[in-house]
Amino acid sequence: MWWSGVPAGDTVTFPFRDHGAVVQLNLDTGVPNIARIYDAMLGGKDNFAADREAAARLTEVEPLSPLYARNHREYIGRAVRLVAGLGIRQFLDVGTGLPTMENVHQIAHRHTPGSRVVYVDNDPTVCAHARALLTDDPGAVAVVPEDLRHPERILAHHETRRLIDLDEPLCVLVTGVLHFIPDDDDPHAAVRVLTDAMCPGSHLVISHITDEEVRRTRPEDNRLGMDVYAKSNAPMHPRTRRDIERFFEGMELVEPGLACISEWHAPKPSRIREDLRNVWLAAVARKP
Repeated sequence: MWWSGVPAGDTVTFPFRDHGAVVQLNLDTGVPNIARIYDAMLGGKDNFAADREAAARLTEVEPLSPLYARNHREYIGRAVRLVAGLGIRQFLDVGTGLPTMENVHQIAHRHTPGSRVVYVDNDPTVCAHARALLTDDPGAVAVVPEDLRHPERILAHHETRRLIDLDEPLCVLVTGVLHFIPDDDDPHAAVRVLTDAMCPGSHLVISHITDEEVRRTRPEDNRLGMDVYAKSNAPMHPRTRRDIERFFEGMELVEPGLACISEWHAPKPSRIREDLRNVWLAAVARKP
């Protein structure tokens, strides 16, 4: 972990590999960071005490939280394999988070050699860490420091234009990020900009948390979990199933449609309890 030993409030100067630029990263290690909480859930090492404490509190509220985090990564892998199996060779992963387990470019390159992958994240620490680790094939993989709230800037970025040809089928992944964007920032419109730019035959991969059932069956646990996220760098904004389905308007859902991440094209039965089956939903859709 390149930021190992950095105390709270310190500024780390880390050289970006891209164009030889040097960017100063301000790491506030006292505030839990969503990407690092997720890393801690997965047993990673790219996190600080505040992140591990937040992960522990979430696990105390729901002991299956680490399993759900792993299931989410496995869902992404299954979705990428499915899309790659259809011959799609370019991927735009928006809100990628810290590199962990098998990443999109590794899966894509294994199934469709020569695939091109652009990772997008608005967290400077994520981008710096990704650029340090994603060195497998710099000619086919890039990191773009941008925000889903500004999809036009993502599409116009020089690295996106270098690797992504919008006249060819594209897979856009927006996984585990939409529920951190409030309605005031209109995430539906942001996704629509991306899907409007895609040509027919392109695919959209989404995962999103909903608390409809948990608010009804476990209101206190739901409140405690939301409180943990409220104290992080990105409070959570769960949506209803109907609101999640709206992200796919104009698209054709791939079977089984919007489903539990643990069960979407899963090779074996899920270990997720029935009351958690409709908490983290996912789907893949094709642009006709």
